[in-house]
Amino acid sequence: MTEKEITYTTSNSYSTLNQLTIDTKNIWLVFHGMGYLSKYFLKYFKNLNPIDNYIIAPQAPSKYYIQPKMHVGANWLTRDNTEVGMQNIMNYIDAVFEAENIPEDRNLFVFGYSQGVSIATRYVIKRQLQPSHLVLHSGGIPKEFKQNDFAFLNSECKVKLIYGKQDEYLDKARIEIEIRRAAELFEKRLEVLPFDGKHVVNVDYINDLK
Repeated sequence: MTEKEITYTTSNSYSTLNQLTIDTKNIWLVFHGMGYLSKYFLKYFKNLNPIDNYIIAPQAPSKYYIQPKMHVGANWLTRDNTEVGMQNIMNYIDAVFEAENIPEDRNLFVFGYSQGVSIATRYVIKRQLQPSHLVLHSGGIPKEFKQNDFAFLNSECKVKLIYGKQDEYLDKARIEIEIRRAAELFEKRLEVLPFDGKHVVNVDYINDLK
């Protein structure tokens, strides 16, 4: 059996919340977790001031049915052919940036939830972004990162590691590993924010981010 590879053009959607105007102060690039669609993920950001905040939610490319109600969800990556899949996602997010024509003089919030953490962090590294905030919510940091991979971030960048103390996917040992790795990667930029709850999006922390 021979596995071959081709290159072709494809299309994908993304969702936005509020309007990008001269009054916009903060632009959010938010990556949903496994099983979400971007248009529904935006509900967690609806309480942010609509004048100050413009939210862009890229859509994971691989859609599937979720049993038993046959809701449609989506997935970013799997273990199979990860590098090619990630490059395709990079190209897609680049296209989103180009389409949105994002001004460089605004605060950029990069937010990843669950599986979206791996996409958010990889995109920041590969494109050398300078976000004002990098938010890692209830997800694992990719294992390939080395201590100096985020050294390019300026000193003003704030990194938040958010997790639920009762998260059913993150036991105590895993949480300790993630906190230790985050501390090695982000050093003094890091703030760890635990909360009482399971594997859910913490809207209160989103609303309080400054």
